[in-house]
Amino acid sequence: MPRRPHAERTGADKLRVVQEAAALDETALGALLRREGLQMADLTAWRQAAEQALEAKPARPKPGASAEAKRVQELERELARKERALAEAAALLVLKNKAHAIWGDADDITPPKSGR
Repeated sequence: MPRRPHAERTGADKLRVVQEAAALDETALGALLRREGLQMADLTAWRQAAEQALEAKPARPKPGASAEAKRVQELERELARKERALAEAAALLVLKNKAHAIWGDADDITPPKSGR
């Protein structure tokens, strides 16, 4: 494999070197570094970057970042609005039933219609 400057190396290439180096003793590691045209500091930095990448949590897309996320937000807002309206309607129904229980039918206080 031809040696490339480390600025041109892909992530997969860096990971390959880090994995290969992990299994080597000091003498073989020196040969690997010479063959790859690297310094020990490069290998150490790549190993640390790989460990940090493995520990990092995957980034969540920002709400509204895609059409699907916008649609989900819109539906959640609509659902919240409908839940508030339903709660209001339920409260009004409870109040109506309580008023009816306290005062009875409104028809009880009105005079009956003439039977003509």
